[in-house]
Amino acid sequence: MTNRPNVLLISTDQWPGYLLGAAGHPVVKTPTLDELARCGTRFTNLFQECPVCIPARRTLYTGLSPRSHGDRMYKDKLEMPEVPTMAQAFRDNGYQAAAVGKMHVYPQRNRIGFDDVILDEEGRTMYGVTDDYEIFLGDQGYPGKQFMHGMSNNDYVNRPWHLPEHCHPTNWATQQMTRTIKRRDPTRPSFWFCSYRHPHPPLTPLAEYLEMYPREEIDAPLKGEWAAGSDLPHAVAAAVYRGSKHDEKAIVDIRRAFYALCTHIDHQIRVLMGTLREEGILDDTIICFTSDHGDMLGRHNMWAKRILYGPAVKSPLILVGTRNAANRIAEAAVDDRLVGWRDIMPTLLDLCDIEPPAHCEGESLLGKSRREYLYSEVADDVHASRMVTDGAYKLIYYPVGNVSQLFNLKDDPNELKNVASDPGMRDVLSRMQRWLAQELYDGDEAWVRNGEFVGLPAKPFEPAGNRTLGAQRGDHWPSAPIVDIPQIEWVPEKKS
Repeated sequence: MTNRPNVLLISTDQWPGYLLGAAGHPVVKTPTLDELARCGTRFTNLFQECPVCIPARRTLYTGLSPRSHGDRMYKDKLEMPEVPTMAQAFRDNGYQAAAVGKMHVYPQRNRIGFDDVILDEEGRTMYGVTDDYEIFLGDQGYPGKQFMHGMSNNDYVNRPWHLPEHCHPTNWATQQMTRTIKRRDPTRPSFWFCSYRHPHPPLTPLAEYLEMYPREEIDAPLKGEWAAGSDLPHAVAAAVYRGSKHDEKAIVDIRRAFYALCTHIDHQIRVLMGTLREEGILDDTIICFTSDHGDMLGRHNMWAKRILYGPAVKSPLILVGTRNAANRIAEAAVDDRLVGWRDIMPTLLDLCDIEPPAHCEGESLLGKSRREYLYSEVADDVHASRMVTDGAYKLIYYPVGNVSQLFNLKDDPNELKNVASDPGMRDVLSRMQRWLAQELYDGDEAWVRNGEFVGLPAKPFEPAGNRTLGAQRGDHWPSAPIVDIPQIEWVPEKKS
């Protein structure tokens, strides 16, 4: 038997950091995660370096910032950097490493350092890969039928799940992870990565979980006074347009379905915990729960991610140590330090007394050091936005139109009032702009001239019809062919 700890890293896709009972949310039901927070430390200021699926995951896997790993857009055919990944670092130190679920790497069967990956890539057959979840559905007598519910991976139309409960991807990922745990080599420690695809759309929760959320109890999204204007920055206007078709009733149904998907995952984590317990290794396993980014869910009239306001850019992070080494991670603690996803790799390695690879840019959270500020970025086209925060204030900058927004997070954590033009905020704004300027690279430097932000000419957002229905999938039996189509069309707009 080994005396080194196991590590179970659980990630979801698109779960906002505030959407936990432990964080004070008045509606969402997360009893398992709330209990884990009481057993460990909940970090309240995890800002994604880039709140988009692929760039964020590259950061998690490598400990590198988008500047170093090469993606702040969504480069679906960009191969991984040639550096040791988190999984490889564990394996190089005697660990067995296995992953289940959504990986979002290219090529899709790249194991990125894991001994094995049991894959759910949400039916991206255009790359010539039939993933393991699709194979499972075929074995169950439902070949190619995962998208026959008609819902889209990048839209908010919703309905209950259409196949038996055990076929839901959340249940499938849990079962595959529990079997992986059971099949471990008991003489070696393990690093497990369980990557759930939800609550990211398609919004197809089990009907039983929808019933937990009566429509009349669903909270309404908050809306800042600045968001009511008609001269919104181009990137903001695009995020607003994405949900402009939803009336108040539809917004309630969307949030209800989203919460249901969250609670389903929360309950399935109980099965993972129970498996660890019955295998006799729960006390010797480090548990980390997090997500690659959040979702605006109607906050400030915006939807999805790829934007730098709190619901999209902030992720949950709960870290629980082993029972015998709990002093390394405080119990029932809340930590407000600025954290990025690049910090998870060195933290988990540190907990296992493994030196992080030299390339790693993150910082172990076991120490007491605090960042002066954290920088985040999205896109290098007309939708580009940049952000810096010191935890007390946050600056968001849109180069198209040269728009700055400053929020006093101490007094206004929900970013309801833009104080960039307030005379009393001049020194704060100046300090934040200096930090932002020193982070710019790869052509962004042209946005600053003689120490002043000048940006780019304003450009109105002109929507076009969304004929792809948000990258809608279809019938996958027979399997769809390899075709040269994009994974996603973010928000269709008229060509200039």
